[in-house]
Amino acid sequence: MLSGLSLFQVYGAMARHAAESQKVSAENLARANEPGYKAVEIESFAAFMERTGPTIDKTDFSQSFAQNLTAAPASPNGNTVSVEQQVFKSAEAAQQHQMALTVYSKSLEMMKLALGRRS
Repeated sequence: MLSGLSLFQVYGAMARHAAESQKVSAENLARANEPGYKAVEIESFAAFMERTGPTIDKTDFSQSFAQNLTAAPASPNGNTVSVEQQVFKSAEAAQQHQMALTVYSKSLEMMKLALGRRS
């Protein structure tokens, strides 16, 4: 029942996006010293929403997030990973994930309250 509601689908996809962003940052950091490695980033959540459907009720939330090479300059060994940027993106993803889960759980609590249930 709840999985069919647009609000829960959006925040579920937002949490999935944050987790994927965290995974990509971790992979980039793990390969920061590998010669010739090109850093990857995933599309923004807004770009994902624009790409996957014209409106929220017609959005296909099951699609994966597009990945692109970052436009960062390469170091002398050809690696394009910026450790500082990846740490920042990782922290930003953790914050987005927490926000999505908080809104999801608070929305669930409001629905329960509206139905007359406390827990």
